[in-house]
Amino acid sequence: MFLNQFYRSALMGLAFVLASMTAHAAPVVNQAAPLFSGAAADGSNVNLADLRGKTVVLEWTNHECPFVVKHYESGNIPNLQKGAAAKGIIWLQVISSAPGKQGYIDGETARKLNAERGATPANTVFDPDGRIGRLYEATNTPQFFIINPEGVLVYKGGIDSIPSADKEDIAKAENYVSAALAELDAGKPVSQPVTKPYGCTVKYSG
Repeated sequence: MFLNQFYRSALMGLAFVLASMTAHAAPVVNQAAPLFSGAAADGSNVNLADLRGKTVVLEWTNHECPFVVKHYESGNIPNLQKGAAAKGIIWLQVISSAPGKQGYIDGETARKLNAERGATPANTVFDPDGRIGRLYEATNTPQFFIINPEGVLVYKGGIDSIPSADKEDIAKAENYVSAALAELDAGKPVSQPVTKPYGCTVKYSG
């Protein structure tokens, strides 16, 4: 009887550990993207589940990060956003900077910044408590996740192959995001579904 109780306790403990691991598992390419909802810059609430049927790009950003500045001032990210919008792709900026940390802004400031930079995301999602960022294990700005119309994560990683804050490197780099979107548009699997992101660390609370 003691052994039976021991085994039951051990199994329950193992189940708890496995459940915890699943709850905190990193998003896996070719599996369902973690669902979330969050307040947006236009005053709405963005719910990823409502975007099923569309390709979605999640762009973790921080306007004060030199690596982000590089890709916005050069027009690289704004051009990607415009090209995506023209194909019906939903491009969402996600800001996980905590209050008081670098990159934290409100809706009005986000809209003003995007207008000044010629940026045209579908919306900007605020994540001040870091819940969405930690769900996706976002570590850098910029960092990207691409979700196909079936809700499956098909790409996660950096914007391109040269990890620098130098605008001159953009033309020499392989742009992973544009390549992934082009392959999806052509009905092909993403050939490089996971790459290493670079940039500033996400400024989470705590």
